[in-house]
Amino acid sequence: MVSHSAAVAASVAELAAGLAAGGGATAPVAPAGGTADGGLGTSSELIAAAAAAVDRGAGVAVLADLGSAVLTVKALLAEGGDLPGDTRLVDAPFVEGAVAAVVTASAGGDLAAVEAAAAEAYTYRKV
Repeated sequence: MVSHSAAVAASVAELAAGLAAGGGATAPVAPAGGTADGGLGTSSELIAAAAAAVDRGAGVAVLADLGSAVLTVKALLAEGGDLPGDTRLVDAPFVEGAVAAVVTASAGGDLAAVEAAAAEAYTYRKV
């Protein structure tokens, strides 16, 4: 979960993991928020470290909150080498997509299913 804010990234990761738990095992999820010095922004190093921390060889789904977080992930993907193999930037709403992604991964879904579930969150209606 990549956010401009460490607190937001950690909270979304905690929410998604908590809702996915349901008494069973939860897929690994890690926040990458803010800058290395604790400020607002994004950090390539924090993103790479979070992706490495959750990598179990089946691919890594990355969800990002806003503009430069997306651009930072895209740059890391374009450069290659800093992120685990088969890392994907998932086009999904940050909170709803995170929950859908972690629930799907925790239920045994592969990377394609995780990406599809997160993207489908765009269709969730609140009214």
